[in-house]
Amino acid sequence: MTKQFTSLGLMSGTSCDGVDASIIQSDGLAQYSSIKDKYLKYDEDIKKNIHNLKEKINNDQDLKKHGKELKVLEKEITIFHARAVKNTLNGCGVNIDFIGFHGQTIYHNYKKKISIQLGDAHLLAKLTKKKVIFNFRKNDLDNNGQGAPLTPIYHKLLAQQHMIKLPVLILNIGGISNFTLIGKKADKIKFQSADIGPGNCLIDKWVKKYSKKNYDENGAIAKSGKINKTILDKATNNWQNKVKNNYKKNISFDVKDFDISFVEGLSLEDGAATLTEYTSQILSKYINKFNNDVNIVVCGGGRKNNFLLTKVSTKIKRRLQLIDIFKIDGDFVESSAFAYIAIRSYLNLPISFPETTGCTQPCTGGVIVEY
Repeated sequence: MTKQFTSLGLMSGTSCDGVDASIIQSDGLAQYSSIKDKYLKYDEDIKKNIHNLKEKINNDQDLKKHGKELKVLEKEITIFHARAVKNTLNGCGVNIDFIGFHGQTIYHNYKKKISIQLGDAHLLAKLTKKKVIFNFRKNDLDNNGQGAPLTPIYHKLLAQQHMIKLPVLILNIGGISNFTLIGKKADKIKFQSADIGPGNCLIDKWVKKYSKKNYDENGAIAKSGKINKTILDKATNNWQNKVKNNYKKNISFDVKDFDISFVEGLSLEDGAATLTEYTSQILSKYINKFNNDVNIVVCGGGRKNNFLLTKVSTKIKRRLQLIDIFKIDGDFVESSAFAYIAIRSYLNLPISFPETTGCTQPCTGGVIVEY
């Protein structure tokens, strides 16, 4: 039997609302077991500071310009993550081998080979007295990859262990949407992944700007609005023109690649309705590239927006399954993934592949910090 490692994965996504923590045991290969998952909401000050700084950082020059602010925020984020580790381990009764620390993405530009996640791994190791593995994207970028998505190798493990019927397309709807395709042995494409486009980011940004809510719960706001077809058609055409040459290769998106300016002037409800329809059209058009025999399993926060999922399902004329029906907690797929990716990094196993990020060769990643 191969050695089992116990790893705690920490993930904070594009919503910047808190930290997901997951403890798993795995050999880093073909087996895992989930031990504990916990969500810790950011303090309001940290959340506000993250959103404010993200608005200021639009290029690498801005990183230098706001360097001091970033350092202060990085320390705050790291201390919060240390608290998350302590709270997650409390009463758990396990001793972890290391922490897989993703950090809070503040800027991502694959063309310039830059991906900045705020989080001081050395400080986290010192505060937790645990080995920390971080900086998972750099090696992929250095090998001409997009730096994302990194979760496909974990999606592959989930499909195998939970006996999800193949071929399967695991659709992750986070701030950005991406997919992992896992085929049968006889299939031409056995493993593939890429970013698709916007997931929740446009809808969330609109709702946050024009209401006191952080997101459109179950699509209720959009459902009460009316789609502006003129605006929608123009935006959809612009999107198709933007990406028409990129569907043949991996393209990594950042939430900064999308803005809500094209629906400005609409009511809260009509803007949400138009953005939800826009997002569903992008997702549907991409999914329709795949054969009808491909099962579709949805994870990520967007799986809770039933209005959006119904639109996608109707357009593609196929049923969408939530990952939760396979006894996988859809809220903690990414944090569990980084616990698993940390183990693979420790074992010097690849975490990204030409089929997933476009890198020139399978790449390991992650830097190990001792406490």
